[in-house]
Amino acid sequence: MTRKSRRLAGHNRQNPQSRRRFRTVVRKRVKARSINAEDPARLVPRPSPLAPRPSSLQAVLVRAHCICYGEMHQKTVCNLKGYERANATMLRLLTAGESHGRTLLAVLDGFPAGLTIDTPRIDRELERRQGGYGRGGRQKLETDTVEILTGIWQGVTLGSPVTLAVANRDYKLERLKEVERPRPGHGDLTGAIKYLGSIRGVLERASARETAVRVAAGALAQQLLAQFGMNVFGYVVQLEQIATQPQPGTLDERRAVRDASPMYTLDPAADAAIVARVDQATEQGDTLGGIVEVEVHNPPFGLGSHAQWDRKLDGLLAQAVMSIQAIKGVEIGLGFEAARRPGSQVHDEIAYDPAQANQPGLGYTRRTNNAGGLEAGMTNGQPIVVRAAMKPISTLRRPLASINLATKQAETAAYERSDVCALAACSAIVENVVAFSVAQALIEKFGGDSLTEMRDRYEQFQVLARNR
Repeated sequence: MTRKSRRLAGHNRQNPQSRRRFRTVVRKRVKARSINAEDPARLVPRPSPLAPRPSSLQAVLVRAHCICYGEMHQKTVCNLKGYERANATMLRLLTAGESHGRTLLAVLDGFPAGLTIDTPRIDRELERRQGGYGRGGRQKLETDTVEILTGIWQGVTLGSPVTLAVANRDYKLERLKEVERPRPGHGDLTGAIKYLGSIRGVLERASARETAVRVAAGALAQQLLAQFGMNVFGYVVQLEQIATQPQPGTLDERRAVRDASPMYTLDPAADAAIVARVDQATEQGDTLGGIVEVEVHNPPFGLGSHAQWDRKLDGLLAQAVMSIQAIKGVEIGLGFEAARRPGSQVHDEIAYDPAQANQPGLGYTRRTNNAGGLEAGMTNGQPIVVRAAMKPISTLRRPLASINLATKQAETAAYERSDVCALAACSAIVENVVAFSVAQALIEKFGGDSLTEMRDRYEQFQVLARNR
């Protein structure tokens, strides 16, 4: 009997009522210990009043993964992970830099060791991003090439963060003046109000110039995917109201057709009308958008997961593509067309061909691919198909109505040097953004410390899946 127990119970040996109170306190304490032993979550330490309050999901995770000590100090071992760790991806990408700043940077954290980097291949993707009919004058000033600053030794990745840099030849940020008239369609007005600052400070970071390093990161990711037999291929399918009819052929044949097209289409017959429409918009001081499509060939089964909403690969792809400047819609497979058809004309019937059992699809075949290679958030062995709708560029040579932010008086919007149509470039950007997201899912599935380890796990999974 401790002094504290005596005090709490008001203990008095000669007083029966006091003894009853003491026995009540003891029973409650024994019961509390028993409950705590059965329910480890009750032993979670009380947070400091000054600590930030956790989200409901964080509270659930802490309860589910706590380290607790039950009665008789029997240790129940669990894996304590914080909310941030539970939601972290193995391969992460951060970008930095302004449109007219010194340089743009991409940091890839979690990229596996052992990949020999083909730098000219990254530069070719950067060149494609700068190409296409309808681009503005800045593309004549910039010749984008990548410089790899960290994470490699003798051209081979180390497993440490890889830093990619693309320098801005048109560096002049400190000489540029503030923009007083926000441009409709840009983040000028909303950003200036959100950050209580300048329009210039918003537009320099919001600019699509940032996609240069996202393309570089995606081009590096494509080299990783190629180690597992995957190829990523993007092209333009529609400019404004001009729809194309993509020509069939092998991947190499289609790539040759695309690269010869002024708008990166697979329909040479439509290119003349597309060029004429861009010329017309140029004369009118207007801008144009359209639709691009990306295919990922030979993905294995099981990238992504159905188990949680934020692990579904179709959701991750949609978020990544929607984050690209000027993208206003994303479709996977049939997309919105699926809503206009009955189920018998939407779902892809399943067959099996033993002759294809050693392919990534494990012999399971489909006559159609309306699902775009994804079912329940997971790859199903068919090509992944993603489409993105790009709005017209927001900066018009013939400006729209706006106001002067200082005076609040009506004026026309400001004009910054821009493109008439960047749809071809958009197809290159979406291709590499999709490639990066698929690489993230690949690393999540097969581990990410080294390429050798990933290959072994990939091959072992293929064996297990074939024998399922």
